Amino acid sequence: MEETLARVEQIILARHPEQHVVVNASKVNLIAKNKALQEIVNSCSLINVDGQSIVWAGRFLGFPVQERVTGIDLFSNLVKIAAKKGYRVYYFGAEEEVVEKVIQIHQETFPALKIAGYRNGYFEAEDSLSIAEEIRDSHADILFVAFSSPKKEFWIHRYKEIMNVPFSMGVGGSFDIIAGKTKRAPSWMQKIGLEWFYRFLQEPRRMFRRYLLGNLTFLKLVWKEKRRGK
Repeated sequence: MEETLARVEQIILARHPEQHVVVNASKVNLIAKNKALQEIVNSCSLINVDGQSIVWAGRFLGFPVQERVTGIDLFSNLVKIAAKKGYRVYYFGAEEEVVEKVIQIHQETFPALKIAGYRNGYFEAEDSLSIAEEIRDSHADILFVAFSSPKKEFWIHRYKEIMNVPFSMGVGGSFDIIAGKTKRAPSWMQKIGLEWFYRFLQEPRRMFRRYLLGNLTFLKLVWKEKRRGK
């Protein structure tokens, strides 16, 4: 985490638009089927391991990963640093009341935080350019995009040069967790790699394909990579 935060500050000071991405089992599955997404992820200047499954798989394949740097933990740490250093942040995504609640919570916690702007995540595709220009005109230093994957990866990649925000990151469902709409797994479940299972228990019907079927797909991909490596 410390290494990541230091790298983010370097990116902000360099003033060149860069995209951040986190990788978990679900995203690996998407990458395996989507060459364009694979190219976007590989082009990102900063990539973090979000899922414990990636830590385990990396070690199994001979690439020791030090630790998870989850999207929501990085998000929270960056807000804290932004308030301390005076960086301007922009919130984009989720429902209107959710994003407003997140901003309220962050401003109460960090009174010095500078809000560059915010927008909910409901819009028509033809509005994307004007939204990107609005974000550009906000002079944000950090952009948090609360879409699902792979929408957030594609959207940031397509519009990052127009937005001209030094550091853009997708935060997925982090807004919903901060606002209290959904709950994060207890720390003990996070530590043993069962955060996905807690999420599944909250919405089993919606998350069945992503987590239960998706985990099996991921295991097959890891085993295939192990055999290929030999």
